[in-house]
Amino acid sequence: MIKVMAFGSFDLFHRGHEEYLLQARSFGDCLVVVVSRDSSYERIKKEKPLHSEEQRLEVIAQKEYVDKAMLGDKKDFYKVIHDEKPDILCLGYDQRISEDTIYEELERRGIKNIEIKRAKSHKAEVYKSSLLKKSVNAKK
Repeated sequence: MIKVMAFGSFDLFHRGHEEYLLQARSFGDCLVVVVSRDSSYERIKKEKPLHSEEQRLEVIAQKEYVDKAMLGDKKDFYKVIHDEKPDILCLGYDQRISEDTIYEELERRGIKNIEIKRAKSHKAEVYKSSLLKKSVNAKK
């Protein structure tokens, strides 16, 4: 069984998120999705999410193609990787961390035999959370 792990904030879940997770699922037999904590979201995106981590987790957990949904560790991004032992990490096309950075940290921690794949974008000019949030805010 090939276990794939995908990461994201998934605030305002949209078709682009769905395509990312479906691509991740296609790489293996089991899909584990790690939803970012509110604190991580705020640190990375410099704003608060519209939906709480629990709400975002619930949305992901309800997807039939997701075998397991979980929140990321509050302090250590790599802890879930160590604990879940995926075969493949699937990154979104717009996630800023480089594959080399991840490989270096995995090696430093003695975590081996993990492949990293980056998903292709799905109509990024339409389905991007930051664009959708601007649209939502404009309607307020």
